Amino acid sequence: MRTSHILVSAAMLLGATPAFAQDTAPPSPISISGGADVVSDYRFRGFSQTNEEATIQGWFQVDAEGFYIGTWGSGIGFGNGTEIDVYGGYSTSFGAIGVDIGATAYMYPGVSDSTILEPYLGLSTDIGPASLGVGVAWAPGGQDSLGDDSGVYLSGDLGIGVPTTPITLSAHIGYAKSDSFLGGFDGEVIDYSFGASVSYDALTFGISYVNTDEPTTGGYKDAIGADGAVIFTLGAAF
Repeated sequence: MRTSHILVSAAMLLGATPAFAQDTAPPSPISISGGADVVSDYRFRGFSQTNEEATIQGWFQVDAEGFYIGTWGSGIGFGNGTEIDVYGGYSTSFGAIGVDIGATAYMYPGVSDSTILEPYLGLSTDIGPASLGVGVAWAPGGQDSLGDDSGVYLSGDLGIGVPTTPITLSAHIGYAKSDSFLGGFDGEVIDYSFGASVSYDALTFGISYVNTDEPTTGGYKDAIGADGAVIFTLGAAF
């Protein structure tokens, strides 16, 4: 899953609001959402997963009073050409702080011993038009895909909605550390991005610049798809 799970459910918010109109039907405790995107390059934590080619992605999620479960899929440029993620967790809020805890299973159908299970924890808050989020994801060692190695990923995200416009500005920074392939060339990778998106009804168009601090010596950074790139996204949600 490539977007933040940190969501405060509408059911919780409405549940904390006095019911002034007694004849109004209560909201459904279950909500279903989903969508599809076309991206010019699928970047995961700064690394291209599609050999810097375009692909199609889709997702589907069910929420029920703070609990959620969903799946996300994308074309990729290795293995059998498909990544399927299954994730689930619980999100709530304490005052102005949103808390989200869960786990993601990254799966590559047709490729044996390739699944990676990664629990995560995220915190978020809003300050005026800005949304701030920090998170940690941990892939424990002992998995067939990682052997004895483990990996940790720390991230920070900022989103700012431009008042009276459908435009949102965003920025991201992440730090990965692992002795496995998750840690890049020397076991540590910093990735960063910044961009903007504009929404109209169910459609969203986005543009962002993505890069990492991987070494450029001998063309290594370009060869592994960790070089700087401008990424375009067109998505629809329901």
